[in-house]
Amino acid sequence: MPLQQPQRPARSPLAALLSYLIPGLGQIYQGRIAKGLLFFVCLYSLVFYGQALGSWKNVYLPDSSQAGPPVGLPFGRTISDVYNRIYYAGQFWIGVAAWPALWQYLNYDETKPADRLLGTYQRAPSDEEINRLQRDGDKTWDLGWIYTVIAGVLNILVIYDAFAGPVFTEAEERGAVRAEAAA
Repeated sequence: MPLQQPQRPARSPLAALLSYLIPGLGQIYQGRIAKGLLFFVCLYSLVFYGQALGSWKNVYLPDSSQAGPPVGLPFGRTISDVYNRIYYAGQFWIGVAAWPALWQYLNYDETKPADRLLGTYQRAPSDEEINRLQRDGDKTWDLGWIYTVIAGVLNILVIYDAFAGPVFTEAEERGAVRAEAAA
């Protein structure tokens, strides 16, 4: 009987999607539970601690339509707004934890006091409120958005890890081949 090499797992777009939605969920889906829980706890601790440092006002996407699109940017309003607050491009990758900002962005109405479900959570603060946070704070607001961006960017690596699947070492592969040969 010829020896068979252990099969490497196929790439898993579903696991990658799950890890985008909730960090570590793709790894848990693949059976790598400890690794998935580690990613979940670390990244969500980082993102929610960062939001707490920022008075829960540092993950948002502003409507900058009054300023007009940046010069040379031929895309629509959303791309222009992401360009004007590039931090959200990093925060977006933390998954569902950053989706309330998109909901607030798409449904914000100045004439209404707050969203019925989310209130003002992840709503773009006014210029006066940003100035107050910057002026009266001790830089924790800035540190908070840095933490949230780092969490989002690190989740890109978690997403790739889930997509690529578990890694087998050469020793594990040799052990598996020996075990099959002995059977």
